[in-house]
Amino acid sequence: MRAILIAAMAGAIASSAVVTATRVQAQMGGNVTGFGKDAREKPEKKQYVPAAKAQEKIFPLDATWTAVSLNGKSFTGNDRPSFIIDKQYRARGYGGCNTFAATAFPLKDQHLAVGPLALTKKPCDKGLGASEQDFFIALRTAGQWDLVGSQLVIKSQKGELRFDRAL
Repeated sequence: MRAILIAAMAGAIASSAVVTATRVQAQMGGNVTGFGKDAREKPEKKQYVPAAKAQEKIFPLDATWTAVSLNGKSFTGNDRPSFIIDKQYRARGYGGCNTFAATAFPLKDQHLAVGPLALTKKPCDKGLGASEQDFFIALRTAGQWDLVGSQLVIKSQKGELRFDRAL
């Protein structure tokens, strides 16, 4: 008797589940899978579009640059340092008293690598010699460069060098 009672209860529960499923199916328009009309009309998710990188600048090769300042201190007189990097990545220039040559490579992300400097050894005035030494150290330890307006800015461990394009 007990087994019959359990079987009858199980049958009633199963029958109730079928009736409930039929009602839900009727409410959804006969589509139980969830891919019906309502699912198709949902707004699309916006696709992620990464922000564009700033356009990388190209180092101005074959342009002569005359130093304006080092860490805000202006270079004065006719003996202002200058340099040029040609298309073979050879840098050459004038430090204010001596001339120099080096290998210089503009790198990705506006970095700059300057190799060892080959210098002339002319005797210089003490003040001019110290200024030239600071210029050479800043140029040799150059890390990054940027074009700001009409000026070339080179940032190094020794500070910031600013240059104007020579005519």
